[in-house]
Amino acid sequence: MASLSHPFHTSTTFYLPLHTKTKTHSRSLTIKASKSTNPPLPGRKLRAAVIGGGPAGSSTAEALAAGGVETFLFERSPPSTAKPCGGAIPLCMLSEFDIPSHLIDRHVTQMRIFSPSNLSVDFGKTLRPNEFIAMLRREVLDSFLRSRAESRGANLVSALVTNLEVPTSPAAPYVVHYTADNSRRSLAVDVVIGADGANSRVAKSIDAGSYACAIAFQERIKLPDEKMEYYENLAEMYVGSDVSPDFYAWVFPKCDHVAVGTGTVCAKQDIKLFQRGIRDRVKPKINGGKVIKVEAHPIPEHPRPVRVRGRVALVGDAAGYVTKCAGEGIYFAAKSGRMCGEAIVKASEGGERMINEDDLKREYLRAWDAKYISTFRVMDLLQRVFYDSNATREALVELCGDEYVQRMTFESYLYKRLADGDRWKDAKMVWNTVGSLIRCRIVGR
Repeated sequence: MASLSHPFHTSTTFYLPLHTKTKTHSRSLTIKASKSTNPPLPGRKLRAAVIGGGPAGSSTAEALAAGGVETFLFERSPPSTAKPCGGAIPLCMLSEFDIPSHLIDRHVTQMRIFSPSNLSVDFGKTLRPNEFIAMLRREVLDSFLRSRAESRGANLVSALVTNLEVPTSPAAPYVVHYTADNSRRSLAVDVVIGADGANSRVAKSIDAGSYACAIAFQERIKLPDEKMEYYENLAEMYVGSDVSPDFYAWVFPKCDHVAVGTGTVCAKQDIKLFQRGIRDRVKPKINGGKVIKVEAHPIPEHPRPVRVRGRVALVGDAAGYVTKCAGEGIYFAAKSGRMCGEAIVKASEGGERMINEDDLKREYLRAWDAKYISTFRVMDLLQRVFYDSNATREALVELCGDEYVQRMTFESYLYKRLADGDRWKDAKMVWNTVGSLIRCRIVGR
């Protein structure tokens, strides 16, 4: 793509009084001299619009602003709202993203998984004394990340983005049209990052293609104190065709309530039926509880066909970064946002130069795929194998009882790295997996 060779127009069509001066902040990245052929931006900085203020958008905005890019973070929802989400994050995210401990509702040290026949397996026996799964509320985390991005220099814009105007010539800016305070406004930018979820308007604007989406449904239930004690440091997962035909249901503890939910991609029209299924499975444990909030939201099932086009990049749910089988998305959203922001800072030499599509693909997309695309493929395979029928779900729960399986699972989940296994134990694990599948299919028939 041809690089931009001239600064923005200065008419009010493109510039609106969202701020009066450019903030300056110390950069968190060391910008190395490069041989970039992209034109410099004399008298101004690279200007970026981040659409969506969840973990993906906030992490992108923070990295951009801290790296010297003039950044605008658009978020339409008030701080108290968030999509339905179990709210579990891996241990490594706490340190990697400097998440303060006071945001954590529960330190989960016990996981219990229930098979279709209600066989239960404790899935936390191999956790070390300093290891736990952090449970938090998305509205708390999202608000914190947005505030931190703003403190690093991002301009937070409370507005609904209605349209992204894609330029017809390579040298022209992108124009973000939005509504704020009941008035229509516009902003011209060099770069756009779509972090606006599964139904991304940014993705539609660049013809990024479609993908299959699951529907997640969750109820927050406030329990009597004596029943809340049961879930003090315990999270539960349930599998079975009664709670989901292709996923799992969950009961995750929060500060003063539990999140009870489920999801499906192949039978979205029956999501309330599956929600009744999980409520029936946990009925004795939640009797006397009061539903304080009901939430539903689409969740992507795989990465979009196009994640970068022109000077537009997609991150988080908008890019399709949610793993199958586990349904994990918070860490990958924040990580993709940070990687994208740092990539733009690097390619633009701290906001001093224009960037192009090749820069985004090289510095962001290829780096992301090299690091994580195999993880998504493995999780897709596991979902195909273990969520195929109630018989295979029984096999899954049986395997979860193996302490080696548990240790390898937690090593990979908590630290987002390939666990150092024992090749003989790995071979035994594969053999046990095959054996469990064979036995459970026979039992199923």
